[in-house]
Amino acid sequence: MEKKGRVLMAMSGGVDSSVAAILLHRQGYEIIGITMKTWDYASSGGSKKETGCCSLDSINDARNLAVRLGFPHYVLDLRKEFEDLIISDFISEYLSGRTPNPCVLCNKFVKWDALLKKADLLNCDYIATGHYASLRFENNRYIISKGIDEFKDQSYVLWGLSQENLKRTIFSLGEFKKSEIKKMAHDNDFENLAKKSESYEICFIPDNDYRGFLDRRVEGLKEKFAGGEFLSVDGKVLGQHKGFPFYTIGQRKGLEIALGEPMYVKEIKQDTNSVVLGRKSDLNRRSMQVDKINLIKYPSIDKPIRVLTKIRYHDKGTVGLLSYNEGIITIDFEEDVSAIAPGQSAVFYEGNDVVGGGLIL
Repeated sequence: MEKKGRVLMAMSGGVDSSVAAILLHRQGYEIIGITMKTWDYASSGGSKKETGCCSLDSINDARNLAVRLGFPHYVLDLRKEFEDLIISDFISEYLSGRTPNPCVLCNKFVKWDALLKKADLLNCDYIATGHYASLRFENNRYIISKGIDEFKDQSYVLWGLSQENLKRTIFSLGEFKKSEIKKMAHDNDFENLAKKSESYEICFIPDNDYRGFLDRRVEGLKEKFAGGEFLSVDGKVLGQHKGFPFYTIGQRKGLEIALGEPMYVKEIKQDTNSVVLGRKSDLNRRSMQVDKINLIKYPSIDKPIRVLTKIRYHDKGTVGLLSYNEGIITIDFEEDVSAIAPGQSAVFYEGNDVVGGGLIL
């Protein structure tokens, strides 16, 4: 079979990237596997045992698949880059009263940059990942679209990728459902991969306790911020909280304050160490602004366009009018949107196509 080109395949050891490697191998690409080690679970101090893409078991699973299919496999140590760029930003954002989105930042500034540099060293034409998304070239632009599996679609976390990133990228899972990927693993005698459980936590917080992570990583955090005020929407003092970095917009559970009715975090005021609480209806907004923009479908946006905007990963999205002016996007929604959190990603869609994205102000 004539080779289609050499591909550097990012392999986490999970079923998705493993089956993506199998598919590309069958299609005639020359594969070089690479597993990126970004984190040591022991250093997180969490209670959950080591699992996921950086564990020794996952690295071995990736290497074993490469051996069976007959292509080389390498491990790329990115722990310093991950610490300097992702962990430091994660902590800084929470200490600024914002809610970070580390997966988006990691894709753009760690994974793709590292993969492309390594691809050049190994004379690879392309890089590939196991993301559930599609990619096409149209009107002189590389355009990301949703994967057909609505629940597994990962286009939301890819909005930060540049045209330079995308022109050498292959997404081979966008046309498949997760059930089909698991069946392929089973049919190819990779039963251990087909049975692997899904992981939805932030990779460096396997116990899903970001508050504990912050407390372990920032010396004196509780002492510095404890005793701040819970405020009502009209400014009345309702009680004291444990420190604003331990709260997120829309949070209801864990407030440890009894007010006679369910209350939610509406706003975080880091400059005064205050947390504003309100009723669920108080979380509703009809507009928002977004910066740190990356446009994918169009090189620029000169007039308002109607888009569907997702403000979190599994958000169904809300239709609204997008206006772009001097690096800031304003979205005017057609209906109420609840719990818009500064620091989170907003991603804009036309149909299944990603128009672009940015960070909520």
